[in-house]
Amino acid sequence: MIIVTGGAGFIGSNLVAALEARGHQNIVVCDWLGTDEKWQNLAKRNLYDIIFPEKLFAFLNRHAEAIDAIFHMGAISATTEKDADLILRNNLHLTQNLWDWCAQHKKRLIYASSAATYGNGDQGFVDFEDQEALATLRPLNAYGWSKHAFDRRVARIVAGNGPRPTQYAGLKFFNVYGPNEEHKGSMKSVIAHLFPKLKAGEPAKLFKSYREDYPDGGQVRDFIWVEDCVNVMLWLLANPGVNGLYNVGTGTARRFDDLAHAVFKALGQEPRITYIDMPESLRPKYQYYTQADLTRLRAAGYDKPFTSLEDGVGCYVKDFLDRDDPYR
Repeated sequence: MIIVTGGAGFIGSNLVAALEARGHQNIVVCDWLGTDEKWQNLAKRNLYDIIFPEKLFAFLNRHAEAIDAIFHMGAISATTEKDADLILRNNLHLTQNLWDWCAQHKKRLIYASSAATYGNGDQGFVDFEDQEALATLRPLNAYGWSKHAFDRRVARIVAGNGPRPTQYAGLKFFNVYGPNEEHKGSMKSVIAHLFPKLKAGEPAKLFKSYREDYPDGGQVRDFIWVEDCVNVMLWLLANPGVNGLYNVGTGTARRFDDLAHAVFKALGQEPRITYIDMPESLRPKYQYYTQADLTRLRAAGYDKPFTSLEDGVGCYVKDFLDRDDPYR
């Protein structure tokens, strides 16, 4: 049995689909579905069960012998969320409790960290996992802080040879895009925001730059196709001896202009881009550059290539966004 918390969410539902495609039959999703169309992310899946997060540990205790691994993707993921107590309960305390449960019952835990832990990137984007290196990072929002706080807790436990799951891996996801993100609203990828407007014949609107060293549209991110993230997780599942904290990006930073051009190309349109003012509240916390250092992931043995931005966007637009049924 495999548990996927946040399994109705973006990355979680793509993982669930991949697990099912690879023959895993006893898949349990832990999530809230809410009142929007989030349920559609799971509509095609054949699941063992769907449980609410408040019922999670009772379920785990009843099925402890059958559980092989827990993928913990569930979190308050909005970087704009201001309720730090809500984030603390959902992102830090729940993850701590899952770690302790897996350590006690000798289970495997693969959990989502985030590139938001790197803050403005002044300290680089190397996935060091020692306490001293982690202490230098300064996340820019409560979401990033909550992920970072747990990474630091793991570092303390490992340094002190404390109790831990039989396998543990934290994944610092960079800018992920792909199907099943519609429920994320304002937090969905720029591609998902651009598609309906470009499809309707409007120009792409991107933020102006407020730094002289970056032109308008020249801000860069490490955009990663969600299937590549899933492949890393499936590789970890197949390699239970791999432990640690790992970046999950492509290792290549790309301009927002490049992303917009890729969406236009997928739609068979000529590029039309205008640049708009960035909200003043966002400017002090805006990241102009992210790029995953993949040295540790490659050294651990992951050797699959990552999807190019053009190929990933093309697949996303043609196989999902531009279809009557956009869900995986």
